[in-house]
Amino acid sequence: MAGEPQPLPPSLGDSWLRRQRLGCDFFNRPCVSLAKALLGQVLVRRLPDGRELRGQIVETEAYLGGDDTASHSRGGRRTARNTAMFMKPGTLYVYQIYGIYFCMNISSKGEGAAVLLRSLEPLQDLDTMRQLRQAQHKSPAKALKDWQLCNGPSKLCQALAIDKSFDQEDLACTAGVWLEAAPKAPPEDSVICTTRIGISGDWAHKPLRFYIRGNKCVMSPSEVVQQPARERTGSQRCCSGPWK
Repeated sequence: MAGEPQPLPPSLGDSWLRRQRLGCDFFNRPCVSLAKALLGQVLVRRLPDGRELRGQIVETEAYLGGDDTASHSRGGRRTARNTAMFMKPGTLYVYQIYGIYFCMNISSKGEGAAVLLRSLEPLQDLDTMRQLRQAQHKSPAKALKDWQLCNGPSKLCQALAIDKSFDQEDLACTAGVWLEAAPKAPPEDSVICTTRIGISGDWAHKPLRFYIRGNKCVMSPSEVVQQPARERTGSQRCCSGPWK
């Protein structure tokens, strides 16, 4: 039925019968709505050897395109790098920063709009995540605490072995990475709406970052004023006002 999570195909292992994969309809919503809906969902990475890594999404940021000067697609700008932002909702946009690290985004409804995954709470096979994180360092890294494994956009990509090869993949059907429905949706009053990190200019104060209150894996939760996120009808709104 449209809008309901779909079961994983049998090719993804015997455990697929006990889990549900989020389908195309889940991603087909406006960017702010998707950024909030992603909180609590479980990101799964299936490695080539069959091991599955899981983490619950606890922090996201919305990038709206158009007038959003912090977005890679600001002003409708299309490049070879950001093509995925203009593809169907649920398309992965993976880009490289500093020539070393990767960040993972999910396209949404809306021209050039996408959601950045900022932090995960690790759930399954944390030892492998730790090994993958440490493999990124030329010298031996100090032991990472569990909450440090995925508490940042490039960290979660390291921990799940996500790189540029996943760019433009359809999250609803690709075999190497997918989303599973949240075991339990976070209460509405636990979802915090605040400003994005590392943004300058006119859009620096727009409340487009969302996270689960009190989760230790959230990146820098206390740096900014926190407000409960709210859904309002009639226009796409968040916190204190509508987007113009």
